Amino acid sequence: MGQFRDLLDRFTIAVETKDIDGFSTLFAADGEYDDVFYGVFVGREAIARMMREHFHGNAKDFRWQMHDAVFSDGIGYAHYTFSYTSTMAHSVGQRVVFTGCAQFKLQDGKIHSYREWAYGLAGLSQLGAPAELLARQAGRESERILDAADPAVHMRGG
Repeated sequence: MGQFRDLLDRFTIAVETKDIDGFSTLFAADGEYDDVFYGVFVGREAIARMMREHFHGNAKDFRWQMHDAVFSDGIGYAHYTFSYTSTMAHSVGQRVVFTGCAQFKLQDGKIHSYREWAYGLAGLSQLGAPAELLARQAGRESERILDAADPAVHMRGG
């Protein structure tokens, strides 16, 4: 568990300090980052680009805390609280706080797969996001849920 906690600390500190190279090297060469807003990025170069263009391109003053971490058999989970100050046109200077859960699948000490679930619409609402952005995010969240559901179990009635 100590090694996983260390990884979580390096992960969050890299985001907070804009250490893009340090962040991307936490991932396996073919590692995957599945972001609740921006989608899936595969490979260190794509993950670094996501951090540079999306995260730090749209926000500043990041804070990221990982709580209640658990780790077993190469898979770790943590509840998180994530905040930043927006630099996006519709919400410049607005502070936003998200909460969610993250899953880390590790191989040889590197992140092979990172994915998250978050209260994304609540965060966008805090930013005063336009209705079309809220609708688009709601559609993405719905699509992600339906894509992950076993149709034999969840897509049939009674």
